[in-house]
Parts: sequence; C-alpha cells; structure tokens
Amino acid sequence: MTYARAFLRAIQAGHSMHFRFPHLIALTVVLALGHLACAQAVEYNQVNAAASQISFTFSQFGSRVYGTFGEFGGSLDFDTQNPGAAHAVLNIQLASIDAGSDDANTELKKPAWFDTEHFPVGTFKSTRVKALGGDRYLFIGTLTLKTLTLPVEVPVQLSAQSGIGVFVGEFALNRDDFKIGAGEWADGVVSKDINIRFRMVAPER
Repeated sequence: MTYARAFLRAIQAGHSMHFRFPHLIALTVVLALGHLACAQAVEYNQVNAAASQISFTFSQFGSRVYGTFGEFGGSLDFDTQNPGAAHAVLNIQLASIDAGSDDANTELKKPAWFDTEHFPVGTFKSTRVKALGGDRYLFIGTLTLKTLTLPVEVPVQLSAQSGIGVFVGEFALNRDDFKIGAGEWADGVVSKDINIRFRMVAPER
C-alpha cells in the first residue's frame, strides 16, 4: 500500500469515528510527506568511468565510421530534486581515441585533427541544467577542444537501474567550428558533423 492511500484511509477513518485529534493527523501527514520527499530525492556525485563510455560516429566516403575514447574522467553533482543546481565536468584524453585502425588513430592525433601533443585534453563543463520532464534534462555548458571553447547543449536521459544512475546523452558538433580536420581534410571526405554519444554511470548517494 502506498503512503498516499494509507493517509486517505486514516483520514476517512478519523471522520467516521469523529476523530478528536486533528493536530495529530496534521503532524502525521507532514512527517509522512517529508518521508516521501526524502525517498524521491536521489543524488549522484561520482562517475564510474570503468562502466561508462564515450563514442562518436561520422561519415567517410559515404560510409559510417564508429569510434571511442578509452580514457576519460569527470565529476558530477546532481540532485534529482534540484537539477538547476547541478554541475558536471568531463575531461577526455584525446590520445585515447580509437577509430578502428592504427592508421586512423595516428592521423587523428596529428595537428590537422586533435593535435594531441599540444592539446591532450578535451573538456566539457556544464553551466546550468534544465529539467525537461520524464527524467530528461538539458545540460548547457561549454566544450573546449584545442584552443577553442564554444557553447553546447546536450539533451540527457537519466535512467535509474538497481542503485545506479545512467546518464545517456548525444549531440552533434561541426568539426569546422573547432578547426578539426584542416588542410587536405577540409574538402568533405570526412563529414563535417561528428555525432558524440556518452553513457555515464554514477552510483546513487
């Protein structure tokens, strides 16, 4: 039986018996509602990188290419009762890129692409979070790649699974905006839009 049904039955019983202790009823309701609020509030403040994943897709010569970043870390401060105060940071080790072949990985680390020797880390930082309803949120922040920091918005779906929260988000970036794939690669052999998808796992607190 839910707390709400229990309260209704208690109140109905009180009326039928001409219950003479309204203050006691009020106190019981307040305490129980407080318990419900606490039960519904869930906090996430630690990212389990080993169980998480960052992947990307793009087109090359008309074929879809899939890749991942193997090394990343982040911080998270997220309360389902107060998402507007949430904060998230994600740091990606760009040299951990895996685009499916050694040749592709070597090329993507070069100055025309990520230039990982000089800019080893890509960083997303949230500035605010909007609740969209249905456990959906919009993380608004900035993405820094190489020398450029630009605004991004990332729709995220939160799923609670056996004591953990799974944050799944996806967005597209235009590589020209970050001067990625310059020179001979600027002719469109590789698609301009790169789709980034992440699955962040965090235990409930």
